[in-house]
Amino acid sequence: MEVGLDILAALFGVSLIAGFVDSIAGGGGLLTVPALLWAGLPPAAAIATNKLQACFGSFSASVKFVREGEVDPRGMKGMIACALIGGLAGAAVLQVVDASILKDAIPFLLVGIALYLLLSPKAGDVDAHRRLGEGAFALLVCTGIGFYDGIFGPGTGTFFTMAFVALAGFNLRKATAHTKVLNFTSNIASLLGFLAGGSIVWTIGLVMAVGACLGAQAGAHMVIRNGARIVRPMLVAASIAITVRLVWSDPEHPMRHAVAWVAGLFG
Repeated sequence: MEVGLDILAALFGVSLIAGFVDSIAGGGGLLTVPALLWAGLPPAAAIATNKLQACFGSFSASVKFVREGEVDPRGMKGMIACALIGGLAGAAVLQVVDASILKDAIPFLLVGIALYLLLSPKAGDVDAHRRLGEGAFALLVCTGIGFYDGIFGPGTGTFFTMAFVALAGFNLRKATAHTKVLNFTSNIASLLGFLAGGSIVWTIGLVMAVGACLGAQAGAHMVIRNGARIVRPMLVAASIAITVRLVWSDPEHPMRHAVAWVAGLFG
């Protein structure tokens, strides 16, 4: 596919911003996928190419967190293995199952996360009591969210972060650091499926990967420096943005009907 330098420059800029946002709260795909479609890629190629650049971005953020001592991947072997297995299983199931049902349910979960963060202003400020053992967390949470990333994807980073806060008792900075390692793992699993399909536009994907890496480094630095002060509002914003994107793209989405019903009560 022939792409002009002006298009490549624009996509580089989008991936730079998306990498920054994604390393803090997730949701970078809200920027990069529409940009790839705007550049003229077919939907399948846009999604596959986006996954390539997302892998580089999540890897870059993970390296930053590891070097700064925020996370040790050696202590996450079980979680990494489960996220990888889940991601591979999700990618495999995606080939034979319609995942549109997830599009109906996920916005309600994301709104719940946003409300939880808004109504619990101290949640994630410091480490708290762990509610789920490490083995159970890896098996249930990491496998489950990894599977979700393989079969659908939007909000994966947000779900990982909130799981670490609510179930593992991590503060938001620590949760975000661990999230990026698992996000990279599930991204790799999904990417393997796309590699087999041959839909990736490599020139665009690698140019965007450079932008994603640089943006992710800057975002990870902000998390390390500011902790919950920046992660909390970004998580709320990402949750709302992903919800709006999913609901807006489907005129028949149940949340539209729910909002209309509530509006009717006060109308």
